[in-house]
Amino acid sequence: MKTTGKLYGRLAWAFPIITPLRHYKKETEQAFRLMQKAARIPVRTLLHLGCGGGHNDHFFRRHARVTGVDLSPAMLRLARRLNPDVAYLAGDMRKVRLGRTYDAVAAWDSVNHMTGPADLAKVFDSAYRHLEKGGVFFFLLDTDRAQFRQGSVDGYVNRGKGVKIAFIENLYDPDPRDTHYETRFVFLIRRKSGLKVETDRFRCGLFSAGEVLSLLRKRGFRARFLRYRPGAEAMEGCASGRAYYPAFIAVK
Repeated sequence: MKTTGKLYGRLAWAFPIITPLRHYKKETEQAFRLMQKAARIPVRTLLHLGCGGGHNDHFFRRHARVTGVDLSPAMLRLARRLNPDVAYLAGDMRKVRLGRTYDAVAAWDSVNHMTGPADLAKVFDSAYRHLEKGGVFFFLLDTDRAQFRQGSVDGYVNRGKGVKIAFIENLYDPDPRDTHYETRFVFLIRRKSGLKVETDRFRCGLFSAGEVLSLLRKRGFRARFLRYRPGAEAMEGCASGRAYYPAFIAVK
């Protein structure tokens, strides 16, 4: 799980600008309804693995007591500022062991950083260990083998206080035989003082729905795949033609 870490480090301040909080409301509410429907128990507590800047938690917390876990200190600072009533902890979603269980576990596109089946299986093990019997695990990926498009480009522009950021994302798979691809980001950051260009690079996992379902079922989950379409706000900038997010619902 290798990243350059700029977006999760010194560029973390840009996260709320390039992904505005308002874009998360519909997708999070929709995900929580799916979890409620799938779970065999009431969903009153929720663990968010790879919680990032806390945008989803801002809406999850309306329905459940939320605990968030993330590796990035900069992202955790953003999350705590946004959601002071949420318990946030530093940890690796593959290895974290909190010593308690929850009615639901969620993971957004943080799962993208699992670049091989072994790491993916470790995340599924973490989720399983932290779930009550009858609890539900919901997560989504940025793309899958069925809709990945070599060289696709997304881009959009957003504004913050005294700053305008043009954000560009490019996907490229140097070796289609393996289970990962590269995501490259370009940030064009314009202030009164002028333009600054930053770049970032991530290695992300690329799996088929069948591969993911097989790993979930091996861990003991009853799992299903769905093409998650959260609405126009969350799909903003998807010039690559992405029509859905690959999502998975798994019940312990």
